[in-house]
Amino acid sequence: MDEDSEKKRLRNAKAMRSNPTPAEARLWYKLRAKRLNGVKFTRQDVIGNYIVDFVARERRLIIEVDGDTHAASAEYDAKRTAWLKGEGYQVIRFANADVIGNEEGVLTLITVALSNSPSPRPSPQRGEGEEE
Repeated sequence: MDEDSEKKRLRNAKAMRSNPTPAEARLWYKLRAKRLNGVKFTRQDVIGNYIVDFVARERRLIIEVDGDTHAASAEYDAKRTAWLKGEGYQVIRFANADVIGNEEGVLTLITVALSNSPSPRPSPQRGEGEEE
Protein backbone atom coordinates (compact mmCIF):
# COMPACT_ATOMS: atom_id res chain seq x y z
CA MET A 1 0.00 0.00 0.00
CA ASP A 2 1.42 3.34 -0.92
CA GLU A 3 0.80 6.40 1.21
CA ASP A 4 -1.26 8.27 -1.44
CA SER A 5 -3.66 5.33 -1.88
CA GLU A 6 -4.06 4.99 1.87
CA LYS A 7 -4.83 8.71 2.26
CA LYS A 8 -7.34 8.47 -0.58
CA ARG A 9 -9.08 5.50 1.07
CA LEU A 10 -9.25 7.39 4.38
CA ARG A 11 -10.75 10.44 2.63
CA ASN A 12 -13.27 8.23 0.84
CA ALA A 13 -14.23 6.49 4.09
CA LYS A 14 -14.76 9.85 5.80
CA ALA A 15 -16.93 11.06 2.91
CA MET A 16 -18.96 7.83 3.03
CA ARG A 17 -19.55 8.30 6.77
CA SER A 18 -21.00 11.74 5.99
CA ASN A 19 -23.38 10.39 3.33
CA PRO A 20 -24.77 7.01 4.42
CA THR A 21 -27.52 5.28 2.49
CA PRO A 22 -30.87 5.15 4.32
CA ALA A 23 -30.25 1.45 5.12
CA GLU A 24 -26.75 2.16 6.47
CA ALA A 25 -28.04 5.04 8.61
CA ARG A 26 -30.79 2.85 10.03
CA LEU A 27 -28.45 -0.03 10.87
CA TRP A 28 -25.81 2.34 12.29
CA TYR A 29 -28.39 3.71 14.73
CA LYS A 30 -28.78 0.16 16.12
CA LEU A 31 -25.03 -0.66 16.17
CA ARG A 32 -23.45 2.60 17.34
CA ALA A 33 -22.43 3.34 20.92
CA LYS A 34 -22.26 -0.37 21.79
CA ARG A 35 -26.05 -0.63 21.53
CA LEU A 36 -26.01 -4.22 20.25
CA ASN A 37 -24.80 -6.57 23.00
CA GLY A 38 -22.21 -4.05 24.19
CA VAL A 39 -20.06 -4.65 21.08
CA LYS A 40 -18.16 -1.71 19.60
CA PHE A 41 -18.73 -1.22 15.88
CA THR A 42 -17.20 1.38 13.61
CA ARG A 43 -18.54 2.35 10.20
CA GLN A 44 -16.93 2.93 6.84
CA ASP A 45 -13.63 1.68 8.19
CA VAL A 46 -10.50 0.92 6.16
CA ILE A 47 -9.14 -2.63 6.30
CA GLY A 48 -6.28 -3.25 3.92
CA ASN A 49 -7.26 -1.95 0.49
CA TYR A 50 -10.97 -1.99 1.31
CA ILE A 51 -13.55 0.16 3.03
CA VAL A 52 -16.08 -1.94 4.94
CA ASP A 53 -19.53 -0.73 5.95
CA PHE A 54 -19.41 -1.83 9.60
CA VAL A 55 -16.81 -3.72 11.61
CA ALA A 56 -16.50 -5.01 15.15
CA ARG A 57 -12.72 -5.34 15.13
CA GLU A 58 -12.44 -7.09 18.50
CA ARG A 59 -14.97 -9.66 17.34
CA ARG A 60 -13.53 -9.90 13.79
CA LEU A 61 -16.98 -9.34 12.27
CA ILE A 62 -17.72 -7.26 9.18
CA ILE A 63 -21.23 -6.33 8.12
CA GLU A 64 -21.88 -5.19 4.56
CA VAL A 65 -25.10 -3.53 3.42
CA ASP A 66 -25.47 -4.01 -0.31
CA GLY A 67 -27.48 -1.82 -2.64
CA ASP A 68 -28.76 -2.73 -6.07
CA THR A 69 -25.36 -2.05 -7.66
CA HIS A 70 -23.76 -5.02 -5.91
CA ALA A 71 -25.47 -7.49 -8.23
CA ALA A 72 -23.13 -6.31 -11.00
CA SER A 73 -20.01 -6.64 -8.83
CA ALA A 74 -20.37 -10.22 -7.57
CA GLU A 75 -16.86 -11.21 -8.72
CA TYR A 76 -15.25 -8.20 -7.01
CA ASP A 77 -17.28 -8.81 -3.84
CA ALA A 78 -16.22 -12.48 -3.78
CA LYS A 79 -12.52 -11.53 -4.12
CA ARG A 80 -12.87 -8.85 -1.45
CA THR A 81 -14.70 -11.20 0.93
CA ALA A 82 -12.08 -13.91 0.41
CA TRP A 83 -9.28 -11.46 1.28
CA LEU A 84 -11.09 -10.21 4.40
CA LYS A 85 -11.74 -13.81 5.52
CA GLY A 86 -8.05 -14.52 4.96
CA GLU A 87 -7.35 -11.71 7.42
CA GLY A 88 -9.50 -13.53 10.01
CA TYR A 89 -12.79 -11.67 9.60
CA GLN A 90 -16.25 -13.15 9.29
CA VAL A 91 -18.21 -11.23 6.64
CA ILE A 92 -21.99 -11.11 6.51
CA ARG A 93 -24.01 -9.28 3.88
CA PHE A 94 -27.50 -7.84 3.86
CA ALA A 95 -29.45 -6.20 1.07
CA ASN A 96 -30.71 -2.66 1.67
CA ALA A 97 -34.26 -4.03 1.44
CA ASP A 98 -33.58 -6.49 4.28
CA VAL A 99 -32.27 -3.77 6.59
CA ILE A 100 -35.26 -1.54 5.85
CA GLY A 101 -37.95 -4.23 5.72
CA ASN A 102 -36.72 -6.79 8.24
CA GLU A 103 -34.60 -4.92 10.76
CA GLU A 104 -35.27 -7.35 13.62
CA GLY A 105 -34.28 -10.32 11.44
CA VAL A 106 -31.05 -8.57 10.43
CA LEU A 107 -30.21 -7.75 14.06
CA THR A 108 -30.94 -11.36 15.05
CA LEU A 109 -28.53 -12.66 12.40
CA ILE A 110 -25.86 -10.18 13.52
CA THR A 111 -26.35 -11.34 17.13
CA VAL A 112 -25.92 -14.97 16.04
CA ALA A 113 -22.75 -14.04 14.11
CA LEU A 114 -21.40 -12.25 17.19
CA SER A 115 -22.01 -15.35 19.30
CA ASN A 116 -19.95 -17.34 16.78
CA SER A 117 -17.08 -14.86 16.69
CA PRO A 118 -14.09 -14.99 19.01
CA SER A 119 -14.43 -13.32 22.36
CA PRO A 120 -12.14 -10.33 22.89
CA ARG A 121 -11.08 -11.80 26.24
CA PRO A 122 -11.07 -15.58 25.98
CA SER A 123 -11.16 -17.63 29.13
CA PRO A 124 -7.75 -18.73 30.37
CA GLN A 125 -6.54 -22.18 29.45
CA ARG A 126 -6.73 -24.77 32.19
CA GLY A 127 -4.39 -23.71 34.95
CA GLU A 128 -3.37 -20.42 33.35
CA GLY A 129 -4.00 -17.37 35.47
CA GLU A 130 -5.05 -19.42 38.48
CA GLU A 131 -3.31 -18.91 41.76
CA GLU A 132 -2.15 -21.91 43.68
